[in-house]
Amino acid sequence: MDLVVVLVVCVFTLLLLSLWKQSHGKGKLPPGPTPLPIIGNSLQINFKNISKSLSDFSETYGPIFTLYLGMKPTVVLHGYEAVKEALFDQGEDFSGRGHFPVAERANRNNGVVFSNGKTWKDIRRFSLMTLRNFGMGKRSIEERVQQEARTLVEELRKTNGSPCDPTFILGCAPCNVICSVVFHHHFDYKDQDFLNLMGKLNENASLLSSPWMQVCNAFPIILDYFPGSHKKVLENVKYMEAFFLEKVKEHQDTLDINDPRDFIDCFLMKMEQVKLLTYDLLDKVQKEIHQVIGSHRDPCMQDRANMPYTDAVVHEIQRYIDLLPTSLLHSVTRDVNFRNYRIPKGTTILTSLTSVLHSEKEFPNANTFDPGHFLDKSGNFKKSDYFMAFSAGKRSCVGEGLARMELFLFLTSILQKFTLKPLVDPKDIDVTAVNNGFISVPPPYQLCFIPV
Repeated sequence: MDLVVVLVVCVFTLLLLSLWKQSHGKGKLPPGPTPLPIIGNSLQINFKNISKSLSDFSETYGPIFTLYLGMKPTVVLHGYEAVKEALFDQGEDFSGRGHFPVAERANRNNGVVFSNGKTWKDIRRFSLMTLRNFGMGKRSIEERVQQEARTLVEELRKTNGSPCDPTFILGCAPCNVICSVVFHHHFDYKDQDFLNLMGKLNENASLLSSPWMQVCNAFPIILDYFPGSHKKVLENVKYMEAFFLEKVKEHQDTLDINDPRDFIDCFLMKMEQVKLLTYDLLDKVQKEIHQVIGSHRDPCMQDRANMPYTDAVVHEIQRYIDLLPTSLLHSVTRDVNFRNYRIPKGTTILTSLTSVLHSEKEFPNANTFDPGHFLDKSGNFKKSDYFMAFSAGKRSCVGEGLARMELFLFLTSILQKFTLKPLVDPKDIDVTAVNNGFISVPPPYQLCFIPV
């Protein structure tokens, strides 16, 4: 009986604490739906399609509103104007990394993505400098991507035009470029170590986007006391850590400070210095490829300026698929006055990239795939400030330049050599993401790569 009383008192105390925390400072934070004790607004959010839930909330509460994912408030910025004002106009204030329990457990707040403060600034500065030294934005890295594009084309040629799911092969190419930069090694696509690494990466990308993982991030106590797919994520991370640590050990044994070979060598050297420690449409693209490049030489980045339609297609693909619907969470680095609200230091900030990339104001018929979104009336490529596929501001993706290069060179290399043929009528293809949490995970599919 005494135990029952103690449990009731504990639960009641937790409820009171939850109510107090959710109401404390509410006059300072933007409005939002009324949260329930402990679980906050979790029951009002569709974790299979968070972007749709955020859009629905914005219709009621406007471009800035507060959600409680569990007991902690998250300020949501919805729409281009609000996102731009925060990430650009007040970029320093909004440059903190938000609370992401699953990733924090896996990465222990290390690295350029999940660290904060001086550590983040130092690592980001070092990463950008080192990537530039190894050719980011230069001809040398372009040659690596071109070589990988040739390897990718040869792998696709081996399908002999038969139906295949190219997801894994297409993922190998950018991963191999990163591997060549990070530890100076190019993997054969059949290498078992490489296959294992890619398998873990792909599995984690899918698991991190599942509804269950969004629940885990809202209620981190689950990570320690409940079974579930989060355990598999952490297992995969441990495997990848062991893989990379082995590469680091190999580099330590063969390091030549006068001739750094790759990112790891530079990082090891930096650690020593300062202890511091990725049908019509295709036809039009192919025609532009053959008009500008031809069929005998490799595509290069200089070609992009003369290929506005292809460039528009690459941008529209990124805009349309909305790969990272809510980007990674931010937090404010100090008490911030923002649009008549006062957001306390440390408050989590969620930026809805979907609301920017699918803005009807900037992209008419935003839910329709249309390269014309990035073309002017004369058919010239048209930039858009709303294109935030890599986020924006001080926390934008470090590898954006490399990713843009890879997207252009891989796509043009493939379409230079192959015609893509689906197994069903294109109008019957459903491209709806199977999960829309951390990443928009596409459904399985098959294609035939027909040599031209």
